[in-house]
Amino acid sequence: MRMYDIIAKKKHGEKLTDEEFDFFINGYINDEIPEYQVSALLMAIYFQGLSREETVALTHKVMHSGDVIDLSDIEGIKVDKHSSGGVGDTTTLVLAPLVSSCGVPVAKMSGRGLGHTGGTLDKLEAIEGFNIHLKIDEFVNQVNKNKVSVIGQTKNIAPADKKLYALRDVTATVDNIGLIAASIMSKKLAAGSDKIVLDVKVGSGAFVKELDGAIELAQEMVNIGTDMGRETVAIITSMEQPLGYAIGNANEVREAIDVLKGQGPDDLRDLCVKFASTMVHLGGGADSFEAAKEMVLENLSNGKALEKMVEFVTAQGGNKENILNPDTLPTSDIVREIKADKTGYIKAIQSDDIGIAAMILGAGRETMDDVLDMGAGIYFNKKIGDYVEAGEVLGTLMTNKAEKIDEAIQMTLDALEYSETEVAKSQLIKAKVTCDGVEKY
Repeated sequence: MRMYDIIAKKKHGEKLTDEEFDFFINGYINDEIPEYQVSALLMAIYFQGLSREETVALTHKVMHSGDVIDLSDIEGIKVDKHSSGGVGDTTTLVLAPLVSSCGVPVAKMSGRGLGHTGGTLDKLEAIEGFNIHLKIDEFVNQVNKNKVSVIGQTKNIAPADKKLYALRDVTATVDNIGLIAASIMSKKLAAGSDKIVLDVKVGSGAFVKELDGAIELAQEMVNIGTDMGRETVAIITSMEQPLGYAIGNANEVREAIDVLKGQGPDDLRDLCVKFASTMVHLGGGADSFEAAKEMVLENLSNGKALEKMVEFVTAQGGNKENILNPDTLPTSDIVREIKADKTGYIKAIQSDDIGIAAMILGAGRETMDDVLDMGAGIYFNKKIGDYVEAGEVLGTLMTNKAEKIDEAIQMTLDALEYSETEVAKSQLIKAKVTCDGVEKY
């Protein structure tokens, strides 16, 4: 078998076999196939696409290029959640304790962030002492004891994906639905959960900007999960504006605590209730989605969700006072109000730009070597459809970088588009995709 023949075959739109994907992935991982040939194959895939069978085959090979985590020693049905990102995406901080408070185990491996703000691990490390470096046996034991643990991915989860993504990034082959789906699902499947719930973002702050594209990506990932024996549900949600009000690591921990108290921004709370109810139902904690939702809402109001957050943080070495008294979380020295420079209804928000403004304040990384300022970020308390007057306070920014303040304020203001006439509120949940089809809301 030759890589040349595989490239030529895909260039002409023919389907690749399992054996050919095996040859390609193994050869690339072992440095036996040069990057220029892999680049050529990626470009052929970009233009010719992948069939459902090819996408599953690629996912399987990438998944098995490294460690595949065995969570069979954890009691119960393990349900994982993956989000395709966004600005102010605080959901895991809420869902981990909320779902586990309903008796469904949450054994989650998360990553760090590059870009807007930190990833889930970075946000958790805003909590003093929180340890994300548990060994697998410690991780399993903690889930069995407390029903919840969140740790960093092992370095050898889907190593082929890391190499392929780096190459796609420099060869303009990132935005291919089959390659994106295989990349995401290879890591989720390798992490060992029994069932998967996907939060596929769409809008100005998401990778996919249009609903049809988000549905296509969601269907592709649901198909992969289904064909590989893992029930998978995708919910398509809006990232036309930042989720919640808080952007930044400690800021988002505070907001998650508010939600666990049954408070917090309506959009973040509603989204977490939807996902938690779906996870509890899939995990066997309730016989129906409606019964799961009732349980979730009850635990938000009776204090059990917050109690589980305290237990979860304490078990992983974190300072529970940060949860009981969020004022003890990290802060920045400089706090500046952001005031509207126009009057009207907010018509659109370029979420990416607000995320970048938070990043330059210190809340995110431009390179993996950057050190985060856990207290930095933006609290932006306006939504699409809100009416504001020039000079009205839109929110606040927090930083220790005085030289970045004016740039961040202007970037935030430039991210807003106004209308003289009333604007409808943005719809948060757009569609649900399962193996049975698509349900639009």
